[in-house]
Amino acid sequence: MGGRSEEEQRLRTLVLLRRVRDRIDRAYAEPLDVESLARWIGFSAGHLSREFTAAYGESPYSYLMTRRIERAMTLLRRGDLSVTEVCSAVGYGSLGTFTTRFTELVGMSPGRYRREGPPPLSGLPGIITMRVTRPIRNREVLRPTSE
Repeated sequence: MGGRSEEEQRLRTLVLLRRVRDRIDRAYAEPLDVESLARWIGFSAGHLSREFTAAYGESPYSYLMTRRIERAMTLLRRGDLSVTEVCSAVGYGSLGTFTTRFTELVGMSPGRYRREGPPPLSGLPGIITMRVTRPIRNREVLRPTSE
């Protein structure tokens, strides 16, 4: 019977992790931090980070930063906001931090992205375009292994 309670606990944890992910998706522009998200679901910050990473393959902080950069990409493509306005709209307090993080994840500065946009992807289904244009963190880039 111990297996059943472990399974119930695992399902309860997954429900709580989904709530955290949904909150990040909805409130990405608000001042969120791992400690407050953890308190919100009754976890310690370390426990939330470990469980979230195990479930989703990245830390809650990394997930939040990716959501912010994805939204920034959309706002920059629209072209009606300055880079500074986009920085603020997606929850960054520092233009320097925003520019550094954006450049790391997208491969070009926000100003250049606003001017030039992403490379054209004509003729692809929307779901493929979304996946191809999603920011990639350095650790996600596959490196050839030497055997």
